[in-house]
This record gives sequence, C-alpha cells and structure tokens, in this order.
Amino acid sequence: MDLSYSDEELAFRDDVHGFLDAHLPSELSDKVRAGIALSKADHERWHAILNAKGWLAPNWPKAFGGAEWNAVQRHIFEDACALAYAPRIVPFGLSMLGPVLQKFGSKAQQNHWLPRILSGADWWCQGYSEPGAGSDLASLTTAAVRNGDHYVVNGQKTWTTLGQHANMIFCLVRTDKDVKQQEGISFLLIDMNTPGIEVRPIVLLDGGAEVNEVWFTDVRVPVENLVGEENKGWTYAKYLLTHERTNIAGVGFSQAGLAAVKRIAKSEMAGGRPLIENPHFAARLAQVEIDLMAMSTTNLRIISRAAAGQAPGVESSMLKVKGTIIRQEINDLARRAAGVYAMPFASEAVAGANDALPDPLQAGPVAKQYFNNRKLSIFGGSNEIQRQIIAKSMLGGGK
Repeated sequence: MDLSYSDEELAFRDDVHGFLDAHLPSELSDKVRAGIALSKADHERWHAILNAKGWLAPNWPKAFGGAEWNAVQRHIFEDACALAYAPRIVPFGLSMLGPVLQKFGSKAQQNHWLPRILSGADWWCQGYSEPGAGSDLASLTTAAVRNGDHYVVNGQKTWTTLGQHANMIFCLVRTDKDVKQQEGISFLLIDMNTPGIEVRPIVLLDGGAEVNEVWFTDVRVPVENLVGEENKGWTYAKYLLTHERTNIAGVGFSQAGLAAVKRIAKSEMAGGRPLIENPHFAARLAQVEIDLMAMSTTNLRIISRAAAGQAPGVESSMLKVKGTIIRQEINDLARRAAGVYAMPFASEAVAGANDALPDPLQAGPVAKQYFNNRKLSIFGGSNEIQRQIIAKSMLGGGK
C-alpha cells in the first residue's frame, strides 16, 4: 500500500522511522499494541516528546508553532506512527479547536490558547452532542445567556470523550432561541474548573469509561471566551466537523489493524491450513485492503486541499462513512481470525495460557476493540446522517 515517493519524501520517511525508533517509549507502544487503556500521564508523555521535536501539530502553520507539513508528509508520519503502535494524539485541542482559533479566533485568543495547546498546559474536550442533539446537532438546547461581561451557561453535554482528564471544553451553546436553529448558536471556551460543572462517566460495552456526561448549572463564562461572533457558532462548528470527520477516517490505524489481522491469520489454522489461505477469508481481506488503498488516496487529496486553506466539503462525510466501515470490517476480521481466544476483554485474561493460543498481544484486545469501535458509526455525525449529506450535495436538494 505504498506510494511512489520522491527522494526527499523517502529521506523524510527515514527521519520519521529513526525518530520513532529512538524516542517512542516501549512502555507506551507495548500498551497500545496490547489494547491497554493509556493513562492521562501516558498521553501527556508522548505529547511532550512530539512537541519537543516540533512534530506535535503537523497541520498547523509554522507561524503558530506547527510543522506545516504537506499532505504526503502527514501521510508518512501517521502511517509510521500507527505501524509503530505510537499513542494516538488526543485530537480535540490540536486537530479541532486549533484550526478554528487560527481561522476565526481573535489575535488575543490565538496568542493565549494556541501555545497552551502545544505545551500541554490545557487538555481540551469537545462539548457538542446532547441527549436530544447528536446527529441533529443544530437542535441543541444548552443555553448561554449574556449577563454583563459573562455568559451564564445551563444544560448538558454527552459522549464527551476523555472529559474526565480535561481542564477546558469548547462548547456549542444556544444564545438566541427566537431564530432558526442554526442561526442562534455560539462557540464558547469554558474552564472545566468553573463552579457549576459536573462530569459523570458513562461505562461502555467494553467496560471502559472514556466518555462522559457534562452538566452545566449557572456556569459563568467570560465574554472574551466567545470565539468569533455571537450566533455565528454554527459556521465554526461546520468548519471543525469537516476536520474531525477527515481525521475519523483513520487511515493509519486501519493499516496497522490490517497488518495485525494478517499476522493472526497466518498463524491460526482452519481445516489444516493457515486461515489466510481460506478462500472466503482471503477474499474479505483482499476487498478491505483494496478499499483502504482507495480511501488512503482520497484522504491525501482532501488533506492537500485543507493544507491549501480550503475546508473539506462533502468529501469529509464520504471519508467518515467509508473510514468507519473499513475499520469495523478489520475489527470483525480480527475477531474471526482469533476465534474463541478473542473472547476475553483484557490481554491479562489469556496470559499464561498454553502455547496453542495466539500471542496474547494479538488475541487479548481483539474483542475490546471490536466492541469499542461499534461507536465509529455514530460519533462525529452518524453514518446515516452523513449519507443524507452526501446525497443532498451530490444529487441536489431533496427532503
């Protein structure tokens, strides 16, 4: 699944691999490989290593402290990190809020918040979805009422990923109830330590609690924490979501997952032969690899447009849908390849078993990843809604 790289790009790839070999801590890569949840300290450690190298924000302009890499460089870096089992960089500050502040934030907001994202001084989470406003985000009801030099916020957000670690949250709030839904929304930056904020964990099917409910009761937010103009937040939200959906495609993670499936299928036997030689399994494996190659090329085109200052359009919805389908198919193939050994949720459950079992680092996380990644069809805008967006954009109008 390699591209035809120039000499300069090949040299860059060698630099990336050399950096990962020298600076990616084995304690972190072993955890990622084994499907063990990373702690806040683990994330912060890798964040700091990349920041010291100047590689933490590949998509940011150099003027804001980013690496300002082109699309191919980003592809090379993300592919290498995924295959090396590097921790995924938490995207909320770097990949979501950062681009919004760079395009719509005030100079004061850029000068204050962007360096803090890079340094790790702030851990951001995203306050978008609500119990009654998920895919139909414009129906959100969390309200912010202007009171002097503050907004007073009341309401609830849900599915807030890693909100238990965050000290800051960027939120969509309703600031005008008397206009069309999309026209009465604003974009606020809120300190999670403000009185009136409560974070409640949500336990998921795999037993983890990476998502949360966040409750706001008379939370006072300084007016200077409004990004852009009041009631223009929907414009900023759409810009952010196109970046989020492009990232959700997860090309590098799919490539790493596909490599893991092949390793398992080569060692597991079916009918006296390696599973990878089973015609039905091999056909499914080949199809997902073809789909991944096509998506990787499309992803590069969209990233290149974004690097040129263009926010991705309907293509980001296409990537979101196809990317999640591919990742879920790879998870299912891994589950089928590991068979009964995929049943434990934790790698510790198969440790010490007899030699007939696959490597626990392969079998242990399979079920957990399979169950956890069922969410991919829903977050970032459900696939059903994304298909409607694609249809309306490509075929026109529609109801």
